[in-house]
Amino acid sequence: MERAGAVLLFVPFIVGTVWVFAVVIRRLLGVRVGWVRTLLAGLLALLTTPPVLVALAPPDPASVSGGEAFLLGATAIVISALLAMAALVILEVLLPTGSLPGPVEMWRGARRRVARTRRYSTIVRIAVRHGLGRFLRGRPGSGPHSAAARRKAARELREALDEAGVTFVKMGQVLSTRPELLPAEFVEELTALQDKANPVPWASVEAVLTTELGRPIEEAFAEIDPEPMAAASVAQVHQARLKDGTPVVVKVQRPGIAAIVERDLDILLRLAGTLEDRTSWGRSFGARRLALGFAEALREELDFTIERDNLQTVAAALAASPERGVRVPAPHVELSSERVLVMGRLAGKPLGAAEETLARLGEQRRDAIAANLLDSMLDQVLVYGNFHADLHPGNLLVDDDGALGMLDLGSVGRLDAGTRTSIGQLLGAVGRGDSVAASDALLQLVDRPETVDERELQRAVGVLIVRYATPGSTVGVAAVGALLRTFTSYGLGVPAPVAAVFRAFATLEGTLTLLRPGFDLLGQARAAGSRRIAEALAPERLRGTFEEELAALLPMLRGLPRRIDRIGDAVENGRLRFNVRLFADDRDRLLVTGLLHQALLTIIGATCGVMAALLLGSGNGPRISTGVALFPLLGYGLLIVAVVLVLRVLVVIFRRD
Repeated sequence: MERAGAVLLFVPFIVGTVWVFAVVIRRLLGVRVGWVRTLLAGLLALLTTPPVLVALAPPDPASVSGGEAFLLGATAIVISALLAMAALVILEVLLPTGSLPGPVEMWRGARRRVARTRRYSTIVRIAVRHGLGRFLRGRPGSGPHSAAARRKAARELREALDEAGVTFVKMGQVLSTRPELLPAEFVEELTALQDKANPVPWASVEAVLTTELGRPIEEAFAEIDPEPMAAASVAQVHQARLKDGTPVVVKVQRPGIAAIVERDLDILLRLAGTLEDRTSWGRSFGARRLALGFAEALREELDFTIERDNLQTVAAALAASPERGVRVPAPHVELSSERVLVMGRLAGKPLGAAEETLARLGEQRRDAIAANLLDSMLDQVLVYGNFHADLHPGNLLVDDDGALGMLDLGSVGRLDAGTRTSIGQLLGAVGRGDSVAASDALLQLVDRPETVDERELQRAVGVLIVRYATPGSTVGVAAVGALLRTFTSYGLGVPAPVAAVFRAFATLEGTLTLLRPGFDLLGQARAAGSRRIAEALAPERLRGTFEEELAALLPMLRGLPRRIDRIGDAVENGRLRFNVRLFADDRDRLLVTGLLHQALLTIIGATCGVMAALLLGSGNGPRISTGVALFPLLGYGLLIVAVVLVLRVLVVIFRRD
């Protein structure tokens, strides 16, 4: 019993001592360090204190006075704390705080890693089975060189993506709209990818609806058709009728699809990083950046509240031009959520199955419908900044009177005012045949490298204008592909919103051609651009523009005399100063920080070397044990530190050279 009581009293003492050591060590370091490793450092200090005290004590402990014993104990505690601090610093260098997850995170990460490994092995088997394994090795010359080999590889890629599932199918669809990234054979083959899936059983759909609505579906709908109108890999659509008799369509997300997509996106991002690191073609088109943009777009598509908001935003933009006859379904916000979207039912047939309707409308009416659709798209891009980014024939309904309905606004592009202005300037320059203005507008749109040959770029853009933008030219998609390839050849990066604009118009051309075979997209775009320029130069518009600019300049003009007076007063009294922010660029700061680090390492290494030489030449000093003396131990330790630091500096110097 006495022994148990002593243990119970001793344990709180040990815990308290470790805690005190940990707090002191963390305070002395002056940086935030994880508490787990700080407590371990405190425990190390506690464990090393007795051996250090024994090493410092004289051979005859009985001869030590009370004051000397106190000093020896304090010295042992300080040395132990310093050793623990040094160990903590080394641990922070090797494994910084936050680099290792906690136990719960490690368990969850292990489970995710196992699931990812299984899925990754499945994807690799699919790729190998379809003959794509040779492209994943990144060996020089492994790519297809002939047109026949490219067609074969493109077919194998399409089949592999189709078998891999929803995420990879959608990735292939995105790649099919990026002619600057892939050869024409791949673009043509990937265009055939269709996002279709078997319908989800009604019981599963009903469970999702009940959960998202928070009530039985009979309380929200007068009737709903259990058979879906369409089924895709992300969602399926059912016809329904509200309690007041309003016909609607209900878009329901497939159960469990979000987890599947997240798992595949994780794999896709890792695969893109690997391809960019190990293959030249992966680096050439920025596989990692492309995958990140795709992942963001796909995550937005899984959140139906974003599509609900897109419907409202685009509807407000279309309401400004009702004469164009383009509309979108109205969402029912009170019945919509992240996984369910209820919207009004539009009359009409999908454009791909509306041959009879288009034939009854006649050529002249079809020309007008196509022109209205193009004008509406230009308004969305240039005026409102929210545009339908995937307007293929399946996303467009045609009514008997020629009215158009846009569907599936989960993929919507967004442009800021500066980008819209630059796109308008580009269209105007192309319409005028001005290659200088066109290249200037392009440089405002893209991510330009530090150096670019603007004169050569102007010549290249001029050649493209002569080839594709002359009156009578009808090769819109080829023009988009040639322009994007020009970007790549000059090292110009295309931001995702700008790429979405080019992709949208490339997709729109196929839709317009189906509406009206032979429709001149570039010619109509030039005409629409000219109309917009004429409208902008109209007297009433010029007056409004002048008033807007004046309203923006007025606050600055009001403050200008006061600022001039302050500057004049400062000059007169000799108080004029100029403040310049040094190292405002991140690259400058990194350069200076790197140089300082190397200089500090050199100084510390040289100091450790000098101290090691002095200690090794100063005799043995106090003895730690029978065969170990303090000065040689510290000297050799400092010598090792000096050699390591000097080697680190040398390897950086030689690598830079």
